[in-house]
Amino acid sequence: MEIKRYRKFETNKFYPADMGEKSHHVANEFSMVVRAGNRIFMRGQTAFDLEGNFHGENDVTEQTENACRCIKQLLEEAGGKMEDVCKLTTYVTDRSFRKEAYAVIAKHFKGVYPVSTGLVVNGLALPEMLVEIDVEAIINDKE
Repeated sequence: MEIKRYRKFETNKFYPADMGEKSHHVANEFSMVVRAGNRIFMRGQTAFDLEGNFHGENDVTEQTENACRCIKQLLEEAGGKMEDVCKLTTYVTDRSFRKEAYAVIAKHFKGVYPVSTGLVVNGLALPEMLVEIDVEAIINDKE
């Protein structure tokens, strides 16, 4: 099985130095997406766009919009589409954010019907981050 890695990056070069706790001093090497055969694994998408710009400070709706835009773009770069998404895991830092975040997700994933898990967590990688969406997809090779 062929494994392809898309948008490789180092954490200490990706995250802006002026964000949050500056907690990314270690140069971890990751990919935004890994495609193994027809299966796609995506790193959690957040308020950071694919160039490292932060969107929607203190705005869970805009952060979720950005995450969903990135999910779509990354899927397409790996040869997939939104309809290939099988599982979403959504992390929010406050229970009150669920309604707004899930309204955005519903709009972007209308008609897809993935399985979904939602978690309320104490925090994400940076304090400014309010939502993160993790995605797994399988590309239908019969189309």
